[in-house]
Amino acid sequence: MARRRSKVSGEVRPVWSRDFALFFAARAVARLGDTMLPVALAAGLLQHGYGAGAVGLAMAATAAAFAGFVVFGGVIADRFSTRELMIGADLVRLGTQALAAVLFFSGHVVLWEICAIGFVNGVASAVFQPGVASTTPRLATDVQGANGAIRIAESAAHLAGPALAGLLVGLASPGGVFAAHAVTYAVSALCLLLLRLPPLASGGAPVPSTFRADLVEGWREFRARTWLWAVIAVWCLYMLMVWGPTLPLVATEVVQEHGAGAYGLINSALGAGTVIGGLLALRLRPRRMLRAGAISLFAFVGFPATVGLGLDVPAMAAGAAVAGAGMSFWSVMWATTVQTQVPSDVLNRIHAYDVAGSLAMMPVGQALAGPSASALGAGNVLLVAGAMSLVVAAILLAVRPVRDLVRADAPTAGSLPADQPERARAE
Repeated sequence: MARRRSKVSGEVRPVWSRDFALFFAARAVARLGDTMLPVALAAGLLQHGYGAGAVGLAMAATAAAFAGFVVFGGVIADRFSTRELMIGADLVRLGTQALAAVLFFSGHVVLWEICAIGFVNGVASAVFQPGVASTTPRLATDVQGANGAIRIAESAAHLAGPALAGLLVGLASPGGVFAAHAVTYAVSALCLLLLRLPPLASGGAPVPSTFRADLVEGWREFRARTWLWAVIAVWCLYMLMVWGPTLPLVATEVVQEHGAGAYGLINSALGAGTVIGGLLALRLRPRRMLRAGAISLFAFVGFPATVGLGLDVPAMAAGAAVAGAGMSFWSVMWATTVQTQVPSDVLNRIHAYDVAGSLAMMPVGQALAGPSASALGAGNVLLVAGAMSLVVAAILLAVRPVRDLVRADAPTAGSLPADQPERARAE
């Protein structure tokens, strides 16, 4: 891949280097474990007599902790070493998943304990995630290329993870999946331990400030970008009505009707689709990235709708693949936009507000999945989720600052001179 010279430091940094390869491996392996987790939770809790509501609550515990603490994680990441924080978070999650493995192996599975473990895991993830946004532009000048490569790796993990989880459930037990998940965090921590991050582009000594002042500054920077907070506001609706109920209901419906192996296959198809979306994001360089990403989101309807209609496994897998491609392309467009339009000295905090806002309604949607399915039927709830996925994409395209935002001319690892004029035109 062509090299580009950083306008800030003058250093030539290609996408692929030893340090980016380590970060790439850390993200891919950790994602492999994360995609195994829904299979383990669904199969394990169903085996112990729980239903869709319990699966939704277990997923919601992690999501709620993550969404509630990630803003503070962003401030912490801007004040301390992001690499060390990510390593520490990986070690905590190694411990939580190892404990879950012990509980499932022993047969002592109590819902509140699984939810508590998930909550701790979510807090650790909240400390880990903000550093991901600022690490990518510090390791590669071509931010979109780096995001595309990472997305492909994560997508390949999504392709293999659920199938591997289904195999482990069949050969061992859900506890075996949790044990494997714990190992992935150990590998991620090792890769990050070997990683050496270049200094921030600003290069100057940090100005002393209080935790509260940093939090307020991050919020001020977040509110100053209409395209940013508008997407997050729309994404709250998406999490509540689409993604939140889709995950637990698809898991329980497919596992109950077709078995854990079929659920693994459908999730692998979703992963295959995200690989395709990542490859497209490597090749296509749209001038208006958020507009292109919003159009791609229309494809997500195939995931909940095919399950809601009760189609056969090949049809559900095809719908999942199409949905994965659309979601993956949007993810690269969105991540690259945030990383190239926001100054590096506040990027961790902005990303934290982004993630917190994006996921704020996800645990609500997950927690309501079971009661909604009991009242309306799981299939009907999934059909509503599919319809709302179309509505959300249409709303994004209707918001002028979102659809008209022009990509940064030079996606580098620092504050972009073009940020202010582009923002003014978009708003």
